[in-house]
Amino acid sequence: MVGGNAIRGTRVGAGPTGESERGESAPRRRISYWCANGHEARPSFALDAEIPDEWDCPRCGLPGGQDEKNPPAAPRTEPYKTHLAYVKERRSDADGEAILAEALDRLRKRREIL
Repeated sequence: MVGGNAIRGTRVGAGPTGESERGESAPRRRISYWCANGHEARPSFALDAEIPDEWDCPRCGLPGGQDEKNPPAAPRTEPYKTHLAYVKERRSDADGEAILAEALDRLRKRREIL
């Protein structure tokens, strides 16, 4: 046997007995969810599991609900804000002018000393 590998081509958990060794799977039910684009997702849940009200669509990512005629609305995404936009929310133009004048005064005084 030249460079052979005895477990080549098999996977973890695969055995000669197959499913009977792993036990029986729990009874399941499929629930339909529809997104705003009309896509249907049908995940399966155990019979005793709590069913969520919404499920993300695997095709477009929008939230899906169980009512086909009235799917949940797409979440509103906030636009990207720059650092300057956040600063302008905290400070007025007058505050900015005062801070700039103060910094310029300090810079001028430092240059006079040198």
